[in-house]
Amino acid sequence: MSGQPSLKQILEGALLAAGEPLTPDRLLGLFPDEERPTRDAVLEVLSSLERDYRDRGIELIQVAGGFRVQVRKETAPWVARLWEEKPARYSRALLETLALVAYRQPITRGEIEDIRGVAVSTHIVKTLTEREWIRSVGHRDVPGRPALYATTRKFLDYFGMRSLNDLPTLAEIRDPEFLGGQVAQEQLAGSDEPPLEVRAAVPAEKASDAGNNAGATSDDS
Repeated sequence: MSGQPSLKQILEGALLAAGEPLTPDRLLGLFPDEERPTRDAVLEVLSSLERDYRDRGIELIQVAGGFRVQVRKETAPWVARLWEEKPARYSRALLETLALVAYRQPITRGEIEDIRGVAVSTHIVKTLTEREWIRSVGHRDVPGRPALYATTRKFLDYFGMRSLNDLPTLAEIRDPEFLGGQVAQEQLAGSDEPPLEVRAAVPAEKASDAGNNAGATSDDS
């Protein structure tokens, strides 16, 4: 390629290389002041890229953290075979805990336990916190002042949502197919991947057997 690359080429390259969602402001920050395009021009290019990808194996989506190029979910079963490592498995207990935080937030650990009828293991809370899917947002003004948990922007980005308004309906959540497929998606955007890979939300993780915790008095992830 000769000459100055177009705005579209620059933004597309940045989106492919970033490994995380990019906001329009971050994309504008790629340019020195004297070369900086308008915000409207950036948004127009993003719309154009979204149209370009409609019939391809990748897509451009907007999530809470900005815009992201990802593998289209229809092609994910094939693309996921590029990675040989065994995908992580999440217990139904962990997924149910995460769902309760998402739909009832802010919520305490004790309130989650009251709804589920079993104790929530410390390991589950630690796992969700370390993945930055939930965080403490304060304390309930009751004796003991238990921590209140809510979901994070990274939770929204991971599951391909712009806001909590994009959460599936409770009817969808009750469908066993949902926990086994839609919920368990792994975002392949680690820093150890080649920098120009198309990084995306490929469903490479699957929920563990829903019966693993049947009859238990406490949960483990």
